[in-house]
Amino acid sequence: MSNPLLTPIDYLNGVGPQRAEVIKSELKLFNYRDLLYHFPFRYVDKTTFYKINQINSFSAEIQIKGKIISLQQVGEKRKKRLVAKFQDETGVTELIWFKITNWLEQKLKSLIDKEIIIFGKPNLFNNHINFTHPEIEEISKNKSVKIGLEPVYSTTEKVQKKGINQRTWKQMLGEVFSHVEPYIRENLSLDIRKRYGLIDRAKAFKQIHFPKNTTELEEAQKRLKFEEFYFLHLSLQTQKAYGKRKFKSNPFSEIGNYFNEFYHEHLSFDLTNAQKRVIKEIRTDLAKPNQMNRLLQGDVGSGKTIVAFMTMLMAADNGFQSLLMAPTEILAQQHYNGLKQEADKIGLEIALLTGSTKTAERKLIHQKLLDGSLHFIVGTHALIEDKVQFQNLGLAIIDEQHRFGVAQRAKLFSKGKLAPHMLIMTATPIPRTLAMMLYGDLDVSVIDELPAGRKPIKTIHGKDKDRLALFSFMKKEIKKGRQVYIVYPLIEESQQLDYKDLMDGYESIARAFPLPDYAISIVHGQMKPADKDYEMQRFTNGETDIMVATTVIEVGVNVPNASIMIIESAEKFGLSQLHQLRGRVGRGGEQSYCILMTKDKLNETAYKRIQTMCTSTDGFKIAEVDLELRGPGNVMGTQQSGILNLKIADLQTDKVIFQAARNAAEETIDEDPSLQLQKNANILNFFNLYHKKKIGWASVG
Repeated sequence: MSNPLLTPIDYLNGVGPQRAEVIKSELKLFNYRDLLYHFPFRYVDKTTFYKINQINSFSAEIQIKGKIISLQQVGEKRKKRLVAKFQDETGVTELIWFKITNWLEQKLKSLIDKEIIIFGKPNLFNNHINFTHPEIEEISKNKSVKIGLEPVYSTTEKVQKKGINQRTWKQMLGEVFSHVEPYIRENLSLDIRKRYGLIDRAKAFKQIHFPKNTTELEEAQKRLKFEEFYFLHLSLQTQKAYGKRKFKSNPFSEIGNYFNEFYHEHLSFDLTNAQKRVIKEIRTDLAKPNQMNRLLQGDVGSGKTIVAFMTMLMAADNGFQSLLMAPTEILAQQHYNGLKQEADKIGLEIALLTGSTKTAERKLIHQKLLDGSLHFIVGTHALIEDKVQFQNLGLAIIDEQHRFGVAQRAKLFSKGKLAPHMLIMTATPIPRTLAMMLYGDLDVSVIDELPAGRKPIKTIHGKDKDRLALFSFMKKEIKKGRQVYIVYPLIEESQQLDYKDLMDGYESIARAFPLPDYAISIVHGQMKPADKDYEMQRFTNGETDIMVATTVIEVGVNVPNASIMIIESAEKFGLSQLHQLRGRVGRGGEQSYCILMTKDKLNETAYKRIQTMCTSTDGFKIAEVDLELRGPGNVMGTQQSGILNLKIADLQTDKVIFQAARNAAEETIDEDPSLQLQKNANILNFFNLYHKKKIGWASVG
């Protein structure tokens, strides 16, 4: 075979067809290249020898030199075990084996009074230290003792049953490396390697699998993590540069009467410095003939909508129409209500288009969009229907864009003569590193400041014993004219269980808050969409006091009069969900509360989530903790996304390498957008292979 990297694992000594099939089906490792990328998930430190009098039960796995001085079977029948006394110059400890075989017993007898090395985790039993099933290696005069870091590879029970243990993995990788080392090609330029202190690629693969010490391991990890991040960023930067070249948009060269009149005469509050900064960033983008592709991140209540409206005014000042697309009718209606109040102040016409819009009204909206008399349109998926045509669409704003598919967003491109400028808004705080990966092809703006005077929401951890006090508190707030959300977790695998929990909770609430003194809305997954909207609308209009729901209250639902959010079984929610739900209250001028109800005993992760919520209202800090606890795939619901399929790098712990690789990728594209310089030949070869083969980052040749 011309390229040894593609050699099937069946050809490895000691593997054969049966073992190969198990490795392929269990671990998805098919050839030598796959094995090379099967990185150890941890390393056992065999660089240090301990003495028996130095160890305690808190020690990690350690190794000791000494001798077995006695061996005997202890106990009866199923409780029988093999116990060896192991001694060095400082003391004696016990070695214990619960699985006794003739081979093991004979092997241990042959080692009595010979110098050996044991390796294992110390345990404490009846105030005595022992080692259970330790590794044992005889010290031979003809064989030097290997001292270093031992790699530990991930495996499965089925693979182990085929006799493939950690020693076998090490032998397999040793043989693989002897065959492929000359074929591991460099994929970074000499400039980058020197500037960022990176070792050669082949050396990095050798040191990741066979490190002599921690220095070699750190060198290898830095190099391989850097290249993984580098090619990810290079791909995103290339997409961004390609988009700017390909998609031309109409430049908004003027800031005219609409914007200035609204800003100076009708804006009823002061913009935060963060809002001003973001508007300036958008203004700079819109002045160019290239399509703006900007992500606007802002925590709940940070004022993204007013920034969106002022962007729409820039479009109007230059004679262009704007659309704002939301994922649900309720959100679209709320955006429309808020924006209409502002648009009316300066005489601009705005309309709402959803699936519920009546036919006659829909035809009128279509006509006004086509003749240009309608400046702004707010709506749902209805906006991307072929019948919806614009005279001169210049700006498209998408709220919570992750709720729309790529094809749906792409349809907006055909609505204007040139591609409309795109502003994408999200109220889901995303950690900075994760945002750079998921949206690296976009420019990112962040509103990281809340409007002055807003009272922080008080978050309280409650338990079942507090329920009567909770009901009393709810009644006091309702008496003041406030409203209450009560949300139950949604477990998609068990909708019937969800429904039962909801109905049990609803009956309990109905008994404590009876008619006619109190009115309760209920929303659950088995209701028709129209019925859900009806119940939500009743609550929004203040016709009910309490909203009980299993479905997550949509991002952006705005009921300023609601002052209490009660989240039942809060330990079952992720941090980002809890933060989004909490953001449904605190939208008026009154003090608001989020009460997290949990069972009495919580595991460590659940307890940390609850405490994080109780001590912080900063969505970005909360998102960082969420990333730490759950990992990037779970945080964003993108476990299957190739962009997060990192082999060795970690977004949470490798932020310094992440940023260095990003800087290097930007420098490369700025200097050589097409990667045509001779010094970048290695980069281009690897980059083309990645895009052509679509084999992820597991590509060496």
